[in-house]
Amino acid sequence: MLIARQKKQENIAEYVLYMWQIEDIIRGYQFNLETIKTNIIEKFNQPEEFKKDMTDWYDNLIAMMKNEKIEEKGHLKIIKNITDDMNELHMELLQDPKEIQYNAMFFKTLPYLIDFRNKSKAGQETNDVELALGALYGILILRLQKREISKDTEQAIKQISIFLAHLAAKYKEDEE
Repeated sequence: MLIARQKKQENIAEYVLYMWQIEDIIRGYQFNLETIKTNIIEKFNQPEEFKKDMTDWYDNLIAMMKNEKIEEKGHLKIIKNITDDMNELHMELLQDPKEIQYNAMFFKTLPYLIDFRNKSKAGQETNDVELALGALYGILILRLQKREISKDTEQAIKQISIFLAHLAAKYKEDEE
């Protein structure tokens, strides 16, 4: 909850990735709030009021995920809206003649995104930003599983990360 709030203020791309991870954690604990309390919330050395707020936060996320019928896969609508907003800004920046640096960075990233789209199950309807976030999330999962990542993939992820960091900074600037 605190981490999500902080990430949302500082780096919107990290926030989205964090929330995707929270969705997967909730799925991993099979939407069982008591198990989440035992294995996550109680591990925080915080006052009971904080733990209650955190429990309520997880409970609300569980309810939203069930309501939106994304128990097995997919993302919360509120998070999808953010990725759509990020993509809308991305498209505006690509059209802005003053954003030469942004365009150059994106077009340096584009071959990696095309390659990722071709290798993944992402369809053509997946926008560039969601595709980039998906690539980073996939690498996060591979690292958690301690799987080997090729040098080419590391290079691609580095470029995608640079692109998303730049977009996140533009998003924050736009929000302010």
